Amino acid sequence: MQSFVLIFQIFLAISLGYFVAPQLSQQIKQFVFKILPYFSYLLLISVAFELTQALNHISNPIAILPPALLIAFTTSIGSFFICLITYTLIDRQSVQGKISLHLFMNALKNITKAFFALGIGILLGILVNASNIQIVFNSWYLLLVFIFLIGVELAFTQFDRSWLSWRVLLVPTAAFIGSCLAAIINYLILSHDYTLNEMMALAQGYGWYSMSGILFTELHSAKLGGIALLTDLFREIFAILLMYCLGWRFPRSAISSAGATSMDVTLAMVKQSCGTHYIPHAMMSGLILSLLAPLLISLFLNLKF
Repeated sequence: MQSFVLIFQIFLAISLGYFVAPQLSQQIKQFVFKILPYFSYLLLISVAFELTQALNHISNPIAILPPALLIAFTTSIGSFFICLITYTLIDRQSVQGKISLHLFMNALKNITKAFFALGIGILLGILVNASNIQIVFNSWYLLLVFIFLIGVELAFTQFDRSWLSWRVLLVPTAAFIGSCLAAIINYLILSHDYTLNEMMALAQGYGWYSMSGILFTELHSAKLGGIALLTDLFREIFAILLMYCLGWRFPRSAISSAGATSMDVTLAMVKQSCGTHYIPHAMMSGLILSLLAPLLISLFLNLKF
């Protein structure tokens, strides 16, 4: 139920922005377009801050960091390459984005800014933890403001009907297959400590850490809940880095690696790195994976193999 409520809020925000946009004055429209690029960096700061806060509230985080990092890295890379291979075989023309020195320099500039924003968020989190200040921080409302602004921009963007084709469904399908293959590899590495169904379940969070951490704690244990939380936090960060590094070159593969976050947090990076044309692809993929994530986690945790 929680997943449906969050998804409803996202679509309400983007719809509100879309239908309100024609009523806005020219000055407000220009202001919206001017501030949109900066929201991605605000979201990066908030993600890094929440990561340091999560580590501070998890008992013995050092023990669960290695498996979380491994699962996050392999599932992100697995989704990226399965999507890349799939589109190469089916529709080679749609695999690659435009290549130019200007785009490469922009990508390099965005990567530098992304690392800087992540560093600011981590530093703020460390300072807050060291000063023993209790801050209840939720970036969700900041995210909804950003989604609203995206809706405003979409109202003035022309799209064709190609994003509604069956090829778009290959993006979330590749994310699922790549994550499952990564889970099998992770099980071969970590079989002494975790079962195959646990590895499969941990691979189904798709970056949605606010959901997966709670769900694993309720359905399994606090330890697995902590791993799920860190896994999906790291998966979100890996997706952001892949988006900035390779999104301009392989847009659909980068969106696939972003998992459920392509509908919300990494939507800012999709716009910056892949282009506004790919926002509907990201929304569709993120929606499907957001709906599937809690169902797949519950399914794999209840299976015994």
